[in-house]
Amino acid sequence: MPGRALSGRQPSPGKRSSELQNVKIETPEPSQPGMAERAIDTATDVSRTLTEASDALQAAANRLSDAIAAARRPGMPLATISAITREAPLASLFVAFLCGVAIARRR
Repeated sequence: MPGRALSGRQPSPGKRSSELQNVKIETPEPSQPGMAERAIDTATDVSRTLTEASDALQAAANRLSDAIAAARRPGMPLATISAITREAPLASLFVAFLCGVAIARRR
């Protein structure tokens, strides 16, 4: 029982056994958690952080998928670019190359 004082009666040294003396025994309370408890707490915190990061990443991926799906509907820009690329792949590659060169020269 940590933190509780236990008392008992013992005979006093050098006196007759009929005379008893009160003795208090106190057990110290643990002041800090042990290494195992700290390791478990750290593992729990890391697990919680990873779960939160995973949930945030999954939510971002779902939003991106929804945005791509919306842009692929007929008449939207991604649908138009996809159709042009299917009809003229070399011309589309050339335009993409020129866009890359233009962006690289600005930096």
